[in-house]
Amino acid sequence: MGIDNLARRKAFTNARIIDPASGLDVLGGLLVDGETIVDLGEGLFSDGTPEGAEVMECQGHCLIPGLVDIRARLGEPGDEQKETLATAGRAAAAGGVTTIVCLPNTDPVIDDMSGVEFVARRARKLGLAKVYPYAAVTKNLEGEEIAELGMLAEAGAVAFTDGFNTIADAQLMRRALSYAKTFGLLIAQHPEEPSLSRGSSMNAGETATRLGLVGNPPESEVIMVERDIRIVELTGGRLHFAHLSTAKAIDAVRRAKGRGLAITCDTSPPYFALNEMAVGDYRTFAKLSPPLRIESDRQAVVEGLKDGTIDAIASDHLPQDEESKRLPFAEAAPGGVGIQTLLPITLELFHNGHMDLISAIDLVTRKSAELLALPAGRLTKGAAADLTLIDPDRGWKVSDKTLLSKSKNSPFDGRPVQGQALLTVVDGRIIHDTKV
Repeated sequence: MGIDNLARRKAFTNARIIDPASGLDVLGGLLVDGETIVDLGEGLFSDGTPEGAEVMECQGHCLIPGLVDIRARLGEPGDEQKETLATAGRAAAAGGVTTIVCLPNTDPVIDDMSGVEFVARRARKLGLAKVYPYAAVTKNLEGEEIAELGMLAEAGAVAFTDGFNTIADAQLMRRALSYAKTFGLLIAQHPEEPSLSRGSSMNAGETATRLGLVGNPPESEVIMVERDIRIVELTGGRLHFAHLSTAKAIDAVRRAKGRGLAITCDTSPPYFALNEMAVGDYRTFAKLSPPLRIESDRQAVVEGLKDGTIDAIASDHLPQDEESKRLPFAEAAPGGVGIQTLLPITLELFHNGHMDLISAIDLVTRKSAELLALPAGRLTKGAAADLTLIDPDRGWKVSDKTLLSKSKNSPFDGRPVQGQALLTVVDGRIIHDTKV
């Protein structure tokens, strides 16, 4: 199976087909014609493959929808020294990710139609993972004046966020949610009370005190979550909380959902796979925003994923170059690359017995796509042929040699993991193949 740029007839045979959207989990086949899935299921090809189709022998590995990553900073335009759409696309392909939603924290900021159109045009030209943009809630991410949300949505923005800038002004958040409601749009918030987190480097507590670092208390997250829940009650708008990391915030969302509010949330792999001890002796790759929390918070994130309080998992991909990370811990930039490790770390939920395989895959396919109404995350007749063939048990080690992102700042650096994309297909074209 070689990498090619042609979308033609392909018959995937002897695959364990897993589609969380339909509950399908069978040994069978899948037929792609051009850019589209035309048939799939148990017993397909029992009478042979169609004449002229390229046979893709899957050897019993899992054929799943391409992963959907709903939160990633791609660096372009403005920070090409850290990441580009091309390098992020290659990392995504290697990680089985076929759809990315990129943050508006670029230079210039994605707060007008030209920014939205640039991302879509550039991604199409590259022909790797599909890229959809968030647009900024406020002009230039300054938190003062609401951007033209309706026009940005018409141009192709799938939702709105100020990225890793908190929308701190309550009145502005009220107006934004009310405005967005008029157009049926979703706003995503980085939940952090700025005055409590200002100047912090890691989670507040004994470890931060021992290391002499300024701590970010869990209350900074839950205070903003609880405030915004009240504003959703006031406005009737739709709000999504990104990368929840604390038990208190997850519980607040759980209660809000119980009251029927239009609130959703996601988390990221570091918050269910690591705790604050990963900081070790000032390990800057483990400096994230929000920071890694204590073990009980990590366990609460796992429980939130298990009971459905947390709707999806996003990579929270935030590349930083060496100059940004090779600094004293307090001065180093926060963030970690995560697109290529989204699959194996999510599969730890399966390997560690927290949920079955189809439920873990659901969190990075169907559920992610549905949050932003994306045409992705499903294996169904007539859908785009965005597929990933994975071996959920294949082991590898996260390192600068295995990561294809331009920056290598993974909080999982050196970690042995299980689960690898063997083949990644976008619109019927093979964009990654481990056999090459």
